[in-house]
Formats: sequence, C-alpha cells, structure tokens
Amino acid sequence: MRTLHPAPVPLSPLPFLFFLLAFTPRAAATGPKTHSVTLGPARVVSYTPPQATPQTQPSPGTPVGSSSRSADTLRIRPLNVDGLRREWTMGEVHDVTDRTFVVRRALRINDSLPSEPVHWAWQPGPWLMVDRLTGHITALHLPAFDPLISNALWFRDDAAYCGVSTTGKGGVVAVIAQLGARKPIVQKLLARWPQPGPANPASHPDGQPAFAGDSVCAPAIWQRNPMRATLQLTGGQPVTFDVVGTVSLVEENDNSEQ
Repeated sequence: MRTLHPAPVPLSPLPFLFFLLAFTPRAAATGPKTHSVTLGPARVVSYTPPQATPQTQPSPGTPVGSSSRSADTLRIRPLNVDGLRREWTMGEVHDVTDRTFVVRRALRINDSLPSEPVHWAWQPGPWLMVDRLTGHITALHLPAFDPLISNALWFRDDAAYCGVSTTGKGGVVAVIAQLGARKPIVQKLLARWPQPGPANPASHPDGQPAFAGDSVCAPAIWQRNPMRATLQLTGGQPVTFDVVGTVSLVEENDNSEQ
C-alpha cells in the first residue's frame, strides 16, 4: 500500500502585500505634509474707532492718513497658509519658538445698524498663535485684553500689557499672561475705567474713552535677569512685577491637524 504525503504548495505573496498596504497608515507611506505659512505684502486701510461720535467721524471723501485725531489707519497683512489667505493681521510678528509665532489679528466687521446699508469697517483684533509646521492657527484669549486700549509687548512666551477688567473691582489692570496658562501671572488694578475728565491722560478732552492707538499705558519694559516687566499708566508711576517660572507652556504637538 502506498502512503500519500501532502506536497507543499507555494503561497503567493500578493495577499500579504495587500494586507500590509491596507493597514499601513497613510502618514507612514507618504510622510507628514509640509505646509507653507507666509505673510503677504502690507497695505493701509482706513480705521474709525467705534466710540467716535458723528461729529468726530471723518467726513466722506476724507483721504486715508488724514490728520483727524479720531480717524486713523491700520497697516494690515494677509496671513497665508499653503497660498490661501486665512486671516488678516496687523503689527509685528513675535517668534515664540523656532516654529511658533504670535501676531495680532485685524478684523473686518459689519458696522451697520439694522436700518442702514451694509458698511464694513476694519478694527484691531485679538492675538493669534501660528504653527509654521502644521499651519494651525489658534485664537488667543489673553486675560482682560481689550483690542481698543491693550498693546501687548512679548518676551519669550509672556505678554505684558494694560487691560480692562469687568469684575466688581474692575478698571485698568496691569497684566502679564503666559501662553497656555488659564490665569494671568499678574493682574493688578491701576485705575478706574473709563476715566472721565479732561485732565486725565486716559481720556479725551471731550470726555470720551480712549480710542485704539491712544497711550493708556506706556509700552511694557522687559528685563531678562531677573525676569520682570514694568508697566506704567500714562501720568502714573511705573510698577514692576517679577515673573516667576520660565517653563514654556506652548503646545507644539506634531499630531496636530495636518
């Protein structure tokens, strides 16, 4: 009697290759996508503060750059990601790290009453944090930051500025805020807001609150060692605050949206 033995049958490698391709992450096959983040050329746009009364608003036909004190201009630049405009920005860029920077946003809002035709107006906005690697843009919510009076000056990942607090003991406050932190490092009351009276440097002679661009506070002065910031209300005494802790809280996650 003959004994039958099963003969080995060679398996095709194609099903195994299809399995590998089906379960291999696309990122591993193609690599991370590279994004292009650029700032376009600047242009000047007209700007009228929201508090301007009809008597102080520029008349029709007033040229951009007029010397009217309530009419002003903003110098804006487009923020482009992969060649597409994502935001309008204003002011200087501050590099926080070699891949993350912050820049202030410029807003184009509808300034029309319900009974009026649509009228678009430019306004200073909040700050943005931009990741050059992923192209991700994050709107920053700095404590007590008021786009009309706050002028943040950055050092590392900290911003020092005068803001407006709306709490029971609110007013003009000195603020030092760190990226990623929920609470400010410093928030100290400096004065009431708004500050009425022609003699007060934080108000106009007509008693109106200060407009954007007015110096409610002098620009902050930063010192490296020891790390501290000095803020001064216009017409007031300078106040210096020590900043304790130097650990950056900027989140640079490589798994962010690609």
